[in-house]
Amino acid sequence: MKRLKNIFAALAVSFVLTGCGIYSKYEQNMQIPADATGTEHASPDGSVAETPLSWRDFFTDPLLQQLIDSALSRNTDINSARIAVEKSEVSLRAARLAYLPSLYFSPSGTIASFDGSPASKSYNLPLQLSMDIDAFGALTNKKRASKAVLMQTRAQEEIVRTNLISTVAQQYNMLLMLDRQLEILTATDSLWNASLETQKSLWENGKSYSTAVNQMESSYINVKTQIVDTRRNIRSVENSLCRLLAVAPQAIPRNRWGEYALPQQTFSSVPSALLLNRPDVRMADHVMEEAFYNTQAARSAFYPSISLTGTAGLTNNAGSVVVNPGKLLLNAVASLTQPIFTRGRLKANLKIAKLTQEDVQRKYVQTVINAGNQVNEAMADCQASYEKNGYYRRQVEVLHDAYTGTHELMDNGKANYLEVLTAQETLLNAQLSEAVNMYSAAQAVIALYIALGGGTK
Repeated sequence: MKRLKNIFAALAVSFVLTGCGIYSKYEQNMQIPADATGTEHASPDGSVAETPLSWRDFFTDPLLQQLIDSALSRNTDINSARIAVEKSEVSLRAARLAYLPSLYFSPSGTIASFDGSPASKSYNLPLQLSMDIDAFGALTNKKRASKAVLMQTRAQEEIVRTNLISTVAQQYNMLLMLDRQLEILTATDSLWNASLETQKSLWENGKSYSTAVNQMESSYINVKTQIVDTRRNIRSVENSLCRLLAVAPQAIPRNRWGEYALPQQTFSSVPSALLLNRPDVRMADHVMEEAFYNTQAARSAFYPSISLTGTAGLTNNAGSVVVNPGKLLLNAVASLTQPIFTRGRLKANLKIAKLTQEDVQRKYVQTVINAGNQVNEAMADCQASYEKNGYYRRQVEVLHDAYTGTHELMDNGKANYLEVLTAQETLLNAQLSEAVNMYSAAQAVIALYIALGGGTK
């Protein structure tokens, strides 16, 4: 008997020593490459580029802020993400409560009669308590995995918030661009109407041909159709914003273009460490954390499970004898279950868990690479848009002078209608292109802000 006790004691010590590793905590050992963004690591002046801490610091337009606030409170997707976080919080609380014992009250009663004998009545009024002992980390690893899942849902909520803020800002800026284009087209409409009237007067006085009037009127009608299209596009964007706000179609209040410009944050260099601000990178990290603890849980399944159960209550059924009144019943059981042969299920689960862990590690690296690529693309777009902006501005100035001069020459009979028509159309296209480039610059700045993690608080 003493030798048998020694064997059990040795086995217990062995289980404890070998099971210590399954309690280890997750540590992030995947380093972000220093050149992940494809730029230098420090700004030219030696300072470190930083993104705003809050989207309110970035989007300063009060009307845009009101739209974003409304979207964050009403949007269906953001509310679904919030509910997913609450579900994960409930799951984590349940995982934490798994350490506590379970208590059940399960009363039962029986009436029995044999061969016409008087019926015997028995009853049981027990309180049953059961408790699993976390000797080898099964409950601990499940709890930690649940916490990692919670952090993933919080990161996913932040991703939804970031995308929502970005989309509202982008569509708001599109409305400002369309308003600017409508303003240009409306002013052009007045100018071209004057040109058309001038051409008609020249024709009536025999100084021009009807073909010139027809060409001028055709161009004038083209401007009219562009005005109609632009107004329709404005309505379409307003409806898209209303869908994001979960409200009925309505006009969107907004300021004029340029009253609240976005910060012109173009970085010649971005530290790769800023990628850690991105919620998708943090989410990928928590996915690795969950996989780590799932692997630990798969290892702990090879060790014994220990459970304690106890019963206390009243009964009048003592074996086969029914006695009245009832007596107090106490019962306690401790059990240990050691897996020996499970048809390869435990080994398969551990292998799958390890493969899953390897897979998510590779996906984390790819997520970081994608994030750095997005930063690089956004920076390039910012630089290109701002460089083109100066060229477009100068082009509009030159073409405006050319249009004015050509129109004066036509009034004095020194230029024909084709020259005026060409000058008008070229100027209009340049003005519309300048407005589009201004919008592209705003889009690039928003993209860079989001690519660097953004602020969703």
